[in-house]
Amino acid sequence: MGVPKHRQSKSKKNKRRANFKVAMPGLSRCPECGELMQPHRVCPNCGKYNGRVVVEA
Repeated sequence: MGVPKHRQSKSKKNKRRANFKVAMPGLSRCPECGELMQPHRVCPNCGKYNGRVVVEA
């Protein structure tokens, strides 16, 4: 079983965490209005999804 034998220093811990960052969400263009939006979600600008009005803007 993997059990730590010694305490890990702050610098060692911070070096490991240096590569853990939030990634930018994937964006695509809305086919209706051309605004940037997240795929598979209602467009925040025009309120359409898959060619239908889902949210009245």
